[in-house]
Amino acid sequence: MGDTGPTGPVMDRDEVDRALARLGAEHEAIETSLLALQDHAGRRLLEGAELTGVTAERWSAAEASITLLWTYFDAYTGALRTAREIRSRRRWSSREDLVELTELLRGEAVTVAGSAAATANAPTLHGGPGRLSERYSLVTLVERMNQLYATSLDMVVAADAVWSALPARIDLLAAELGRTRKLARSVGVRPGEHPAGDDLERITRTLTRLREQVISDPLAFWTPAQGSSAPGGGRPDTTVYDREARALEEVRREIDAVLAVRQDAEQRIVRLRDVLSRADRTLAEARTARGEVLAKIAATEVPVVGGPPIVLQEQLAAAAEYRRHAQWHRLSPLLESLEEKAEDELLRARESLTAVTAPLAVRAELRGRLDAYKAKMARLGHAEDPELAEKYEKARRMLWSAPCDLRVAEQAVLRYQHAAAELLGTARRVPGQGGPVDRTGPGA
Repeated sequence: MGDTGPTGPVMDRDEVDRALARLGAEHEAIETSLLALQDHAGRRLLEGAELTGVTAERWSAAEASITLLWTYFDAYTGALRTAREIRSRRRWSSREDLVELTELLRGEAVTVAGSAAATANAPTLHGGPGRLSERYSLVTLVERMNQLYATSLDMVVAADAVWSALPARIDLLAAELGRTRKLARSVGVRPGEHPAGDDLERITRTLTRLREQVISDPLAFWTPAQGSSAPGGGRPDTTVYDREARALEEVRREIDAVLAVRQDAEQRIVRLRDVLSRADRTLAEARTARGEVLAKIAATEVPVVGGPPIVLQEQLAAAAEYRRHAQWHRLSPLLESLEEKAEDELLRARESLTAVTAPLAVRAELRGRLDAYKAKMARLGHAEDPELAEKYEKARRMLWSAPCDLRVAEQAVLRYQHAAAELLGTARRVPGQGGPVDRTGPGA
């Protein structure tokens, strides 16, 4: 067995040389990392920023951790330098040198002294309150530095990622917001007068507040990656930004609709005037037809014809006034409503005309049917039949007299059809009568 000391077996020269080589490589890697952290753009920004909220709390702890890191590194550097000096005293180290090197390289031989201010906010190795001095082994000291470096770098990288992503995007959105507000004012979309104008004001306030919060408290907008232990694992939280971007896009579509109204407002107003004019003429025709029906048709109900669309005409006049004064934001919804109502009004007028003239159409159909049967009977050689001629004359007088009772006239036509069927010797039933009816038609 080899010699032993307070820290266990005494290292031989080869073990010492290998340990010094390993510790030297670790020292170089740690120094490179610390210098990179010192020069990191995020750390410099954090150092000069007026921080608030969770970022201020975490940066206070990170600053203390970085200060403690350099304290640990200086202690590590001093211990490594002492070990190299002991090893370089002689080519073949004596037992006393090897015992001293073993204690230095393996034992808790490194004392780290620091002020309370430097260590107050930094997490300690055992999780308890910090002390003014602690003793570590070199291995433990390296582990400690790695822990502090990882937590400090994680905080710096997260803040830098948020600052790199969100403020620039907010500025671009704010620039688009400015262009949209200018365009909105040009078409009369203003706060208090149009919902889109109110939305623009709200988006402006939200973006201003969001940018201030992102600058002062970037970690409030950081979402760590689940299950990731790598420094800076996560992504900026863009929930508020995305919501306002969507809201601005909706406002822009609304303004585009207003712009479209400005471009084709005259043509749409002309079309509206034409539709309402056609509806008015149709209603006038229906009123004239109703008078004719009441004069020519008896014992029938004729629906009353409504008046012209006065309200729609007034709204159309208001639309023309909005166009004259370039009030496009008011004209846009009014035109959409008017176009729908005008089409409904024209349909109503046409339905009214159809309903009013229905009795005349029934009379015309009966007249046509009577003449068609008379022509058929004449072709078959029954034109001079006295009974048939009498029934024809009776039906004709009813249909060509004014006022015409449609119900009585229809019965007269049916009796003529029935007589014609009996004369032809058919056994087919006439509609509305108990006897036969000829279903071959007048031209059979």
